[in-house]
Amino acid sequence: MGPSVFSVVCILHSLIASITGVLMMFYMKDVYTLSHGTEAATKLLGSTPQAQVALRSSDSFSGLLLFTIGLVLFMVAFVKDGEFQSFFAKGCVVLHVLMAIWRYNYERRVEGLAWDWIRQIFGDCLLALSWVFFLLQSWKLKYD
Repeated sequence: MGPSVFSVVCILHSLIASITGVLMMFYMKDVYTLSHGTEAATKLLGSTPQAQVALRSSDSFSGLLLFTIGLVLFMVAFVKDGEFQSFFAKGCVVLHVLMAIWRYNYERRVEGLAWDWIRQIFGDCLLALSWVFFLLQSWKLKYD
């Protein structure tokens, strides 16, 4: 039997989180330039040496956290308990929805990210929908 929908969704999210985490740790300047443009990247990277060190440290720790989340998602992909899978997927949906709400309430107020929050909310909603897709598949199998 092939991989379950849960495993595929977990591995997909694991790859996204791990790659994003590595990019945040080692290539944040390039990521900022690519995603926000040169002018916004300059503002986001800080204007004083102290601010730059603080922002780089923050980005590195955030990247490390994302990489760790990717590893945890990879490990969770191989759990076979259906109740745990459902519970985990519901938690991930709530997490992505809360992240979208946070972006709407706070990130849209950051001048350098004035229009990026719309794209990021769209991404959060797509990631939440991938977990909803798994939940719908599992409910279909359970009640058919």
